[in-house]
Amino acid sequence: MFEWKESEGNEVHKLGVKISEKVLIQLEDVGQQLALTFNSEGSVLAVGGEDGSLRVFKWPSMKIVLNEAQAHSSVKNLDFSCDGKFLVSLGSGLCRIWDVTSSKVVASLAKGNDEVFAFCRFSQINDKNPHLYIAAVTDYGGSILTYNTTTWKRIRTSRVVREAISAFNVSSDGKFLAVGTVGGDLFIINSANMRVQMMVKKAHLGLVTALTFSPDSRALVSASLDSSARLTLIKDKTSSVVNALMSPAYEIWVSSSTMDA
Repeated sequence: MFEWKESEGNEVHKLGVKISEKVLIQLEDVGQQLALTFNSEGSVLAVGGEDGSLRVFKWPSMKIVLNEAQAHSSVKNLDFSCDGKFLVSLGSGLCRIWDVTSSKVVASLAKGNDEVFAFCRFSQINDKNPHLYIAAVTDYGGSILTYNTTTWKRIRTSRVVREAISAFNVSSDGKFLAVGTVGGDLFIINSANMRVQMMVKKAHLGLVTALTFSPDSRALVSASLDSSARLTLIKDKTSSVVNALMSPAYEIWVSSSTMDA
C-alpha cells in the first residue's frame, strides 16, 4: 500500500508517493488480487481475487462487510454505484450485481454468444436514470453494453471500435466514456448518443492498459504497456494532445508496473 499527503493551497505541486507503514492484515496470504476499488466516498473498499473471492471492507477500519469465496472463478473488474448501494463484479463471462447492505446478489448479467465481458463501470451521474456500462470484446471489435440499473435489463448495444478494448473508464460527470485498444488508440465516446467525439490514433506504441479522467472531465490520462503516459485534453469536436511531462498544469508520476485506473 502507498500513501501521499494532500497538498494545501493552489500552487502547482508534485505528487510524492511513499510506502505506507500500515499493514492490511485482512489481505495477507489471500493470494493475488486482480481488482480493487473504493466507493465514491472512500469509506468502503472492495477487492477481488484471482481465486474468485470477493471481499468488501469498511475503510479504514477493515471491518468485513461481504466475504464471498466463490463470487467468480476469477474476479477481474469491480465498481461501485455512485450512491454506494451496489457493487458490480465481473469475471469468467458473468457480471454480478451485489447489494452492499444485504451482501446479496440482485442480478446476474450473461454475455451474448460472441461477447467477452472486459470491464464494468457505473454511470457517475447521480440522477434518476443512472446506467451500468460493460465494455465487451466481440468478433467484430469492441462494444459498449448499456444496462438499466433498476430492472438490470440491457437497453443498448453499441459497437464503438474495430479492435479489442483493453482499457475503459467513465468521466466523473457521466458525459464521456473512454476506450483504449490493443493497438494503442484512444477513443472518447459521447454517452448521450454513443458516437465517437474524439479519437487519437496510435496514442501509444503498445496496448492501452489504464485510463482515468480528471475530476473536471476535461482531460484523460492514459497509460500503456510500452511504459508511456499521455494527457489528452478533451474539447468539443476538437482534440489537443500534450506530453504529460511537458504540461505546466499537470504532472504525472508513472510506476514501472501499470495498474488498472
